[in-house]
Amino acid sequence: MRIGFIGNLRRGSLLAVLLMACCVVFAQEDSTATAGDSVKLKATAGITLAAADADSADISVNKVPLKFIQKQPYVSVQQMLKGNVAGVYVQEPSGEPGTEQNIFVHGIGAPLLNKKDLFEQQAAVFINGIPLIRENPFAYEVQKFDINRIGPATNLYSILNADNIKSIEVIKDPASLGFLGPMAANGAIWITTENARPGKSTFSVNAYTGVVPAEKVTPLNANYENQFRTPFYDRYATLNDRLRYPAFLRDSTNANYYGPSDWTDLYYKNTPVYAADFSLSGGVERANFRFFGSAMKNASDVDNTSLSRYAGSFFINVAPVKWLMVSSMINFTRLARERNRNIRDRIAEQGYIPDLTNPLTPNKSVYGSYLGEFGKVVDDNISNSIQGYLALSANIGKVNYDGRLAFDYNENMRDAFWPTTLLEGNNFVSAYFGYNQRILLSNTLGYTFDFSPKQSLTIKGGQSVTSDVNKYEYASGFNGPNDFIKINMVNGDPSASDYLIPKGFQVKYYPARMESALVSFFGNAIWKMGDALSFNAIVRRDGSSFMQPDSRWFTSYSGALEWNITEHLLTPGKTLSALKMNASWGRLGKLLSDDRFSGGAIYRVDMGWSGEPAMGSYVGIPGLTRPYTSGWVGYGMPWAYNDKLMVGLNAGLLDNRIQAGVAVYNRDDKQTLLPIPVASEWGYTGVYKPGLVVNNKGLDLSVNASILEERAGKLGWVFNANLNYNRNEVTALPDGLQELVLGTSKLETGKPVDAFWMFENNGIYASDNEVPLNPNTNKPLSYRGMALKAGDPRWTDQNNDYVIDEKDKVLAGNYMPKLSGGFGSTLTYGAFNLDFQFYYVGGRNVLNQYAANRLDFVNVEANNDINSVKEITFWEKKMDLSGYPQYNPWSSVLPYRADQDLFLDNASFLKLRTVSLGYDFSKAKNPSKFFEKFRQSLVYITGTNLLTVTKFKGDDPELADYNGVYTGFGLRMPRSVIVGFRLNF
Repeated sequence: MRIGFIGNLRRGSLLAVLLMACCVVFAQEDSTATAGDSVKLKATAGITLAAADADSADISVNKVPLKFIQKQPYVSVQQMLKGNVAGVYVQEPSGEPGTEQNIFVHGIGAPLLNKKDLFEQQAAVFINGIPLIRENPFAYEVQKFDINRIGPATNLYSILNADNIKSIEVIKDPASLGFLGPMAANGAIWITTENARPGKSTFSVNAYTGVVPAEKVTPLNANYENQFRTPFYDRYATLNDRLRYPAFLRDSTNANYYGPSDWTDLYYKNTPVYAADFSLSGGVERANFRFFGSAMKNASDVDNTSLSRYAGSFFINVAPVKWLMVSSMINFTRLARERNRNIRDRIAEQGYIPDLTNPLTPNKSVYGSYLGEFGKVVDDNISNSIQGYLALSANIGKVNYDGRLAFDYNENMRDAFWPTTLLEGNNFVSAYFGYNQRILLSNTLGYTFDFSPKQSLTIKGGQSVTSDVNKYEYASGFNGPNDFIKINMVNGDPSASDYLIPKGFQVKYYPARMESALVSFFGNAIWKMGDALSFNAIVRRDGSSFMQPDSRWFTSYSGALEWNITEHLLTPGKTLSALKMNASWGRLGKLLSDDRFSGGAIYRVDMGWSGEPAMGSYVGIPGLTRPYTSGWVGYGMPWAYNDKLMVGLNAGLLDNRIQAGVAVYNRDDKQTLLPIPVASEWGYTGVYKPGLVVNNKGLDLSVNASILEERAGKLGWVFNANLNYNRNEVTALPDGLQELVLGTSKLETGKPVDAFWMFENNGIYASDNEVPLNPNTNKPLSYRGMALKAGDPRWTDQNNDYVIDEKDKVLAGNYMPKLSGGFGSTLTYGAFNLDFQFYYVGGRNVLNQYAANRLDFVNVEANNDINSVKEITFWEKKMDLSGYPQYNPWSSVLPYRADQDLFLDNASFLKLRTVSLGYDFSKAKNPSKFFEKFRQSLVYITGTNLLTVTKFKGDDPELADYNGVYTGFGLRMPRSVIVGFRLNF
C-alpha cells in the first residue's frame, strides 16, 4: 500500500511542481503580525460578521460568544458550541461527564447506520491550526455491541478550558474549507487559544465551586409494575401465561420488591464540582511567553460519575531578527473518568449475557449491598493528550514564508475487573492501551503584487504532509482463579518462558495498528480592489494512502467573492452602516476513516460471524478470511466529495448597533460508499459500491443587537440569536437504484436520508370481525402469514395485498433537526451583569425504544438479550405509558415492535441552558484602591440546565442515540449551581 502510494506520488511530481507555484497551507490574517499573534484562518467568504475580538459585544454566525461560556462549567468543545452558532447541531446522548458527543455542520451526507459512520460525518476540530486526531473506529470490528468503544471511551474534545481560549469559529463556507482540505470536508471548528502578549506582564486567576443537586424523580416498586401489567393479563393471558408470571412480581409479601422504593438516595446524590486555573504572560515585542495551568472536576448527580481534568500549556515566541519570528507551543491534558455502574455497559464490555430474569431491587438496603460489591471492582479510565508546534514566519519585503512542524498525540488506558459476585460466579478482567498520533509538516511561500493603491494580487504556494498512526492493544479474560487477582493475566516475570501463557483466565487478545498518510499541495490567489471587492481562488491536490492505487489523488477547487456594497455603491449612514455580500463555491474531497478500502479485495482477521464479530480464531488457531462479515470491497473506488454553494448577506444598522447575517447554502455529498446487500449464497453481508448522493440545503440566520447602550447609571441590553434550517434528501443511490434496504433502515431517492422506516399505526382491532377480509380468498389480513386478531394493531396495508410486511413500511420523521439554534441576552447596570442563554431544536423525531420495551415486557423478558437489561432506573417513572393502546403482548405479530409510528415521538424542545449573575468590582462606581489594580475582578453565580419545554414523552429529548433511538439508558443532563470569581491583573 505504502509503495503504491509513493509510486503515484512520483508520477504526479510534475503536477506537484506546477501546483507548488500557487498553493497554500494556511491563510494568515496578517502577514505583519506580532510575535504574540497565533496563526488564524481568515474566513474570506460565507456569512462573516467578524467581531473585533471574541470578547466584544459583537456576535456572528461563525463565532462562539466566549463571554457566555467562560462562566459555565462546560467541559467539552461540543458543549461550548451547542446553541451558540447557526448551522451547528450537537448530539449529547448522555449527561454522563466525559462521554462522547457529536458535532454536525449543515446536516449529514450519509445515513448513520452504525457508530463507525459517525467518524466520517462530523466536523473536524483544529487547535491553533493543528487538526486533532481522534480514535479510529476500527475497534468496533472486534466488539459484539457498539454501545461504547472499548477502552476509556472518553470524549477527547474535553481537553480545552474555556479560560484558555481566545476564539472559537465555525468554518462553514466552502472557500475557507478549501484552505483546510479534506479533513474539513464536513466543516471545521477553528479554535485559537490565548497566546503570549508583549508588554506588561499579566496574571489571571479564575475559579469556581458548586454543586450538582440530586434529581427529584418518582420512584416505583413492584406494586406499580404489577398494576401496570394486570390489565394485560386480565384481558389476554392464558393459564400458562399466568403460571409464567415473573418471579419478582409473583410474591407481594417480598419486601425487596414490594417494600419501600428508596434506592434513589444511593443513585442520585448532591455532588460537588470545582475548577481553578491561572495564567501568566509577559515579555517584550520580540520575546514573550505565556503559561496556563488548570484543574477541574465535573460531575453528575447520577451514579457517582465524574470527569477530572488537569491541564497545562506553554507558549514562547521569539523574533531573533525583525523579519523572522519563531513560535512554539506545548499543551498537555490528563483526563480521568469515573464511569457509570450500568449493567448494560458492563455486559457490552464482557460480551456475555447473564440471567436477566430478576431486576435489581429498589430496596435501599439490598441495593446498597449490591453497590458494596463494587468495592472489589477496578475501572480505571485515563486519557493523556499532548499537542505542540514549532513555527517559523519570515517577512522580507513583499515575500513571506510560514513553516510549521506540529503534532497531536493522545493515549488512552482502561483497566477493568468485575468480581464473581456480579457475574453469576464468573469474573472478568480486561486491559486496554491505545494511542493516536498525528504529525504535520507544512510550508507556505507568498508574494504580493501591488498594481495600484487600491489593487493588489497575493499569490501563495505551499505543501503539507500529514502522517497518522492509530494503535490499540486489548485483552480480556474470564474465569480467573479468584477475585483477588484483578489485573495480571500472565506470569509476572517477563523473562519466564511461560510469561504470555494465561494464569487462570481464559484470555482473548486483540492488537491492531493502522497508518495513513495525506500529502497535499495547495494554491491560492487573492485579488483585492480596495475594501470594496475581493476574489479568492483555491486549488488543491491531495493524495491519501487510504485510497486505491488508481484513485490516490483528488483535485479540489473553491472560490469566493466578497462585495462591500456600502463601500462600492452606497455611503454608510446612521441607518444602514454596513452591507456586504459573500458568495463561495467549492468541491472538496472526503477522507475515509478505514484503510480496508485501499487494497481492494483483501483478507482480514475476521473469523467470527455477524452475531459474534469478536471471534479472532478458528478452534483457537488465528487465521485470515475473506471479509464475510464486514463486506466485500472491490476495485474502482473513487474519492467521495461534496460540492457546496453558499451565498450570504450581512448588514449593520444604526451605527452597527444591530448586526444581522443571513445565508443560504446547497451541499451535495457524492460518490459515498454504501454496503449493498447481496444474495446470502455469496456469504457476504454486502458489497461496497460508490454512488450515494445526498443533498442538504438550508439557511443560517444570526442577529446581534445592542438594544440599550451601556452607559454609566443606565441599563444596557444586548440581544443575540441564531437559527439554522436544514433539509436533506437522497438524490441518487449506487447502481441507479431507487430504493435500498440496509438492515432496519431504508434509503429511497427523493426522501430524507435520516428518516425512520416503519409501519403506520391506526389503533387496535377490538374484535376479530374488525380485521379486513381478502375478497379473493376470504382470509383475514395477515402479518407474514399470521392472521391478525382482536388485540392486534391496525397497521396500514399500503399496497392493499392483505399482507402486512416490509412493503407496507413507510419513511417518516427524521432524527436530524430541521430547526436548531439559540438566543439570549446580556443585561448590564453599573458593575452588575446578567446573562441568560436558550437552546432550541425543532422538527426532530426520536424512536421511543424505551416505551416499546416497557410495553413489550413479555418478549423482552423472554429473549434475555442486552435489550432485556433492567437497570436500577427501571424503578423510576420516566414517562406515562397509559396513553398507548392495550395490545395483546403475547400475539405472534409483535404488536409493540418499535418500528411503527406509534413510538415516533416529537423531540423538539426549548431549554434554558444558563443564567449567570455577576458583579465586577473593578467597574464599581467608586472602586477601592485594591480593586483598581485589576483589569477585571468579577464574582458570579451561574445555574445550568434549569428548564426544558418539550412535548417529548420521555425524561429528556436530547438523550437519544446518534440514530435517533431513545432507549432510556442515557444518564440525565445534570443541573448545576456554581459560584466563581475571575481576577485579571
